Amino acid sequence: MTNPNSKKRNLIEGRAALIVIDIQKSTFSPIPDDERSIAHMPDYADRMARSKVAIDKAREVGIPVIFIQEIHRADLVDFGRELDGDEEIHCLDSNPLTAFAEEELGMRPDDYRISKRRYSAFYGTDLEILLKGLKAETLILVGGLTDVCVHYTFVDSHQGDYFCRVIEDCVAGSSFEAHQASLNAMEYLQHGAIRSLDEVVEAMTVSENVT
Repeated sequence: MTNPNSKKRNLIEGRAALIVIDIQKSTFSPIPDDERSIAHMPDYADRMARSKVAIDKAREVGIPVIFIQEIHRADLVDFGRELDGDEEIHCLDSNPLTAFAEEELGMRPDDYRISKRRYSAFYGTDLEILLKGLKAETLILVGGLTDVCVHYTFVDSHQGDYFCRVIEDCVAGSSFEAHQASLNAMEYLQHGAIRSLDEVVEAMTVSENVT
């Protein structure tokens, strides 16, 4: 049977939104790798900093930017099963490094901001309501971790019937192997999902997105 969705898609279909996932103060803090509560691939901070290129371009062409923050209560009551694997206690609301990386990303007071208690930016948040209000059809993802919060957000976006695009050079995983495996898994769900920053900036330039 012919696949009805097999036609070649534009990088941006309809209206887009840029989702910036968990780029927080701790990302750019000079914490030794062996003291971090979550492992990072070697060029993690550089990849997160590169996201500002996409943020600035989105602002220029009128694509809304939504900043996501992972944050947990200091008494640990909302961690659930999150500490059953490799991750240690992280992103506590009592830690200043849990705050958004406002200066590094050029954030503005009126930016859309969403805090989450789980890996997916959709779980227990109002992201879906916001996206419906923005009439977004294509979600462009940057941030970290590729194999955790980016991947889980991608899957929920996919299941919500959004076109999903991940800027490969603006995401980073807990290791290069985990990063690449998750990129492969996301590309399996939507062909053409994994894109370069240059490709996305070019597509933003020619898009007719209106906020």
